[in-house]
Amino acid sequence: MTSDTKQQTEPVTAETENDTEQLRELITHARIVLWDFDGPICRLFAGHSAERVATDLVEWLEGRGLHGLLTEAERESLDPHIVLRAVDRRHPGSDLVAELEERLTKEELRATSSAMPTAYADPLIRTWRAVGPRMAIATNNSPRVVRTYLTSRGLVSCFAPHIYGRTQELHLLKPHPHCLNRALNAMGAAPSTALMIGDTPSDHSAALQAGVPFLGFARNERKAKTLREAGAELVVSSLEPLLRIARSSG
Repeated sequence: MTSDTKQQTEPVTAETENDTEQLRELITHARIVLWDFDGPICRLFAGHSAERVATDLVEWLEGRGLHGLLTEAERESLDPHIVLRAVDRRHPGSDLVAELEERLTKEELRATSSAMPTAYADPLIRTWRAVGPRMAIATNNSPRVVRTYLTSRGLVSCFAPHIYGRTQELHLLKPHPHCLNRALNAMGAAPSTALMIGDTPSDHSAALQAGVPFLGFARNERKAKTLREAGAELVVSSLEPLLRIARSSG
């Protein structure tokens, strides 16, 4: 989940001729494009703090006498997904986990009204889809949230029905490749013909396990460094070069 709401530092993108050629090759060879949602497509929590959501979930648990379910590090993570997965590890498949997941989904749905589109994402999705590749969403967010946001942007037809998000089986969230494999199987696609666009090490790990080529997206140098340290070979800070290549390939 991308939850940066602080002022971003100036991003650094791939500028070398070799990087540009690598990018062109990834884009022109992709027959299936798998997108992470929160990050590459939008900042879901741009106006509705993910940190506040995580704190609310922790306080909700504490109000029910369940303070001990989380370690101090988990309580202080300020990441709703870390809180959710921590509870699921201790009470897998329980009503408690189902209720916690539904509370998170409602907060994500509330966040869609103030989500900020990633620059160039909308025209890139429309252009790329028009010139050939099929598209899917592979995300740890609720599929209800993804559909709500994409519908508001007039983009849902570019992906539907291939929107694969969080289920009740929380152990299958990325970095597990489950949602990528669901997309590939449903679309009848070999991993080598696909491309995953993501902004976190868990996206990269899921793509690696699924055998899918990966393109990292990073809003700033800190995120780019994190992706490179995780093993991502190509990282861009803007989708604009992808849009140029997609337009020229069309």
